[in-house]
Amino acid sequence: MFIPQEFIRKKRDDHPLSPEEIDAFVQGITDGSVTDAHISAFAMAVYFNGMSLEEKTRLTEAMRDSGETLTWADLPGPVVDKHSTGGVGDTVSLMLGPMLAACGAYVPMISGRGLGHTGGTLDKFESIPGYNVLPDTKRFKEVVRECGVAIIGQTAALAPADKRFYAVRDVTATVESIPLISASILSKKLAEGLDSLIMDVKVGSGAFMPTFEDSRTLARSIVDIANAAGVKTRAILTDMDQPLAHNAGNALEVKEAVEYLGGTRRNPRLHAVTMALGTAALIDAGLAADEAEATAKLEAALESGKALEVFARMVALLGGPEDFVARYTDYLPSAPIIRPVYAEKSGIVTAMDTIALGMAVVGLGGGRLKPTDTIDHSVGLEDFISLGVAVDPQTPLVTIHAQDEAGFEAARRRVIEAITIGETAPEVREVYEVIG
Repeated sequence: MFIPQEFIRKKRDDHPLSPEEIDAFVQGITDGSVTDAHISAFAMAVYFNGMSLEEKTRLTEAMRDSGETLTWADLPGPVVDKHSTGGVGDTVSLMLGPMLAACGAYVPMISGRGLGHTGGTLDKFESIPGYNVLPDTKRFKEVVRECGVAIIGQTAALAPADKRFYAVRDVTATVESIPLISASILSKKLAEGLDSLIMDVKVGSGAFMPTFEDSRTLARSIVDIANAAGVKTRAILTDMDQPLAHNAGNALEVKEAVEYLGGTRRNPRLHAVTMALGTAALIDAGLAADEAEATAKLEAALESGKALEVFARMVALLGGPEDFVARYTDYLPSAPIIRPVYAEKSGIVTAMDTIALGMAVVGLGGGRLKPTDTIDHSVGLEDFISLGVAVDPQTPLVTIHAQDEAGFEAARRRVIEAITIGETAPEVREVYEVIG
């Protein structure tokens, strides 16, 4: 008989947990026989004592198996996904999913909503009228088969143990535990039935993890667990010392994704990260022999228009307008106040508090402070200045999209405080390291 108190005591005293004990604990989370108090105590014990690779892998697999898992035996190509730890202006998923599908991969991407300073892929897609982010499993699989990619949200049937576990961690100061972060991310991703996974782990002032070493440790943990669970996985450490794209805000990021795929405008930083993740994904999936071939395939998918066609097809199959790509500016909501913020002095942009910029979007109504908050998809920040750029009082730092003057002024103050203007240009990078 499984006794939660004994299980918790073992981890508190830093003794190894057996696979059977971990399975029983996760089953208890799922069926309710393990209480929130038990979950909280166990999470705190893990926070202080950590977990071995064997324990982390078993926890991840048990949470994966707590609900529905997807199978894709009839697909003619590899099943691939990408996941990011989140940031500001991180629009990569919107383009990379269709790009990989255009190269022969199948991408069942289950994404999340924004919370705190990070934007959520689902919130971005809900800017599109009619787009269904929560189709049933049958429809989800049909869309993946038909166009190669479907980007949706986590259903109640997918890794339900993780959903409850995370809710308790969120209110008990145990979210930051790397073993539990790893298991939470991977339990959902591995439930997708993947052949391979690429992780984008952010580094810098807008990253979830506070230091470079913490980001590297998280990346290594995820790579080791996923590979031990049988899914070929690599992680790439990418920069979040400034917003990744031109824009941050839900409709603004969808607009940028369409323009990127269509070739009318491509932010160089965003392009560098998207290509780095895409080349790794194609190589690991067996769709390219090396980086040169993978790069050529991704560039061909963009330049031929095929990736944009896949995006348009996915939108239509999931309930959005058939002509969305042709008329995206008509369909996407627009804020009534659109006005730039100018630098207050001359100099060089030397640093950004990227979390503060993300919170400026939240303050405008474009993000959430708690899961029940309502999103305003029209607001956000457009055309960010970049690190290292020379500015003067006539230089726009960003253009604010706001619902009212009070919202504009609050965002303006946050932007001014978040962007440091000095004398020396900083070193700027996009990709730091590949792990795995």
